[in-house]
Amino acid sequence: MKFQSRITVFGMKASKGDYEGVEFDSTKVYTLTSMDESKGNMKGQACVEYTLGLSEEYDKFKHLPFPFDADAEFEIVTTGKASKTVLRTLRPVEAKLPKP
Repeated sequence: MKFQSRITVFGMKASKGDYEGVEFDSTKVYTLTSMDESKGNMKGQACVEYTLGLSEEYDKFKHLPFPFDADAEFEIVTTGKASKTVLRTLRPVEAKLPKP
């Protein structure tokens, strides 16, 4: 199931290399997500990390001032037992400048 959401990106990190013979290549996106307040034992937001493709994705956003707002496409996927939310695309929203 895919869905769109406007998020604020607070940070991004590109990682590429080799660790003990295992190659890795990804971009991490950090955003705030609302906490589950349904049980009454938490409230507010927490920082959540999503993976967005390979490390080259970072280059598309590094010139932007952080934090920035973006339209994101997410997808909920499952193994049959567990589900997770995956970030598929990220498109920055142009900042609206104040009128002179």
